Amino acid sequence: MSAQPDAAMMAPIEAIARFIKSGDEFCLQAFADEGVTILENFAPHLFSGSGSVNRWAESMHAHAKTLTELKHRFGPACDFRIEEDRAFFTLPTHWSGVTDGRPFDEDGGWAFLLIRQGGEWRVLSYGWAVSCLALN
Repeated sequence: MSAQPDAAMMAPIEAIARFIKSGDEFCLQAFADEGVTILENFAPHLFSGSGSVNRWAESMHAHAKTLTELKHRFGPACDFRIEEDRAFFTLPTHWSGVTDGRPFDEDGGWAFLLIRQGGEWRVLSYGWAVSCLALN
């Protein structure tokens, strides 16, 4: 198996997942201080430029308001690379929960670009892609 992100690299990603589940704004510290770009599967899909994290957080909150019992599971990272103060990898992800009263399972992947900032890894960019969605 190829190298994998360490716990310090996974910490901001787990924080983003916690924000999606709970709306806890403390978790938004997972993002870089500036230059963040996010590609999502909900409108307006691209969040970039000044205030991108706040716009994404508001849109994610609206997107997730009908979601309950959210759980996530990450698979092994793929295409993992570190170059100086940047790390890139893709992360297979499984979400499950309830949406509008119906159980669901969603598989997809996140492509992450992390940057070392203030001695910590932070998310500079990510893109989310759904590969399979099942409503039960």
